[in-house]
Amino acid sequence: MRRGSGGRVHVALLIETSNAYARGLLHGIHDYSREHGGWSCYLGEQRRGEPAPRWLAKWRGDGIIARIENAVIARVVRALGVPAIDVSAARTLPELPYVETEDAAIAGLAAQHLIQRGFRHFGFCGDSRFNWSKAREEHFYKHIVAAGFDCRLYHPPDAARRPISWERERESLARWLRSLPRPVGIMAAYDIRGREVLDVCREIGINVPDEAAVLGVDNDELLCDLADPPLSSVIPDTRRTGYEAARLLDLMMAGRKIEPGAYLIPPLGIATRDSTDVLATDDTDISTAVRFIRSHATEGINVQDVLRVVPLSRRVLEARFQKLLGRTPHEEITRTRLERVKELLTETDLSLTAIAHRTGYKHVEYLSVAFKRETGQSPGEYRVQYRKKR
Repeated sequence: MRRGSGGRVHVALLIETSNAYARGLLHGIHDYSREHGGWSCYLGEQRRGEPAPRWLAKWRGDGIIARIENAVIARVVRALGVPAIDVSAARTLPELPYVETEDAAIAGLAAQHLIQRGFRHFGFCGDSRFNWSKAREEHFYKHIVAAGFDCRLYHPPDAARRPISWERERESLARWLRSLPRPVGIMAAYDIRGREVLDVCREIGINVPDEAAVLGVDNDELLCDLADPPLSSVIPDTRRTGYEAARLLDLMMAGRKIEPGAYLIPPLGIATRDSTDVLATDDTDISTAVRFIRSHATEGINVQDVLRVVPLSRRVLEARFQKLLGRTPHEEITRTRLERVKELLTETDLSLTAIAHRTGYKHVEYLSVAFKRETGQSPGEYRVQYRKKR
């Protein structure tokens, strides 16, 4: 392995800094570097899909992690002849290992999220310029059809042949949205696309989330929170993706042979915001009950609390709940609470006592029993398993 001054490893990062996904990759690379002695990283101003920077042609380093999304960057990376890891789904250099988020798992999580909200009609709004968008479309469509529902796909006019103006795209998207049966659950391939869908829905008078629920991907928190209404989004594990890319590059720079092909990282979950906070049903009592549960489940509520907000007997509530959601109100309360427990276990270092307090469990023992019954693992085992994956 070549070493620069002081014996440090010199790594070039051809990754843009303009979006949350790419910044997550950089966080993971940085964490690996810090944990394993420190790399000297070269990171310049880079927009997605731009040609390789001029300095790279004369750069003499040890390895590269790059979003290789066009033939120009591919030629430069290949000519340098140093170990390289691709963090793009474009597969412009198929002889390299590439580390990417798992599109099949992302699409499956999105389909499950929208189906659980009671939708029977679905749509996918993607971007045919990108392989990852095509993969998400294919897998989302398969999940929806396998569940016995219909799924309509949006393809912008002439996109495969030449770019179109946003004005033409907006008109095309509006026609597609008007053609969909409602209520409809829509997966957008990424958050910017999701915001565009929300904008057009607002312009043409489609109510979100009651008539159309919209789910993005990437969980760019600034973009999602600024959307109107705030956009729900699948959370890719970008930090782990960057970390794995750095780990594989380190092995290659040490002389290990790493097989080309895909190294895929599953998503973390879904950040639910207003754009999908709905139950698609004409049964307003059950819709009210579900909203109440999802807003207050971590406060230690029970079925009696739910009955106070709807004019139903317990027997009728449970029968209608079971018919629409396939589970009882008590099961929905437990499911919602445990989803929050999982988030706190994986995203924080809070003690189990603190997590129990924040999720409405009076005693840690109650939480542990409920968690193991649901997942087959103790909370501690779940946290350790997750951190090993990271």
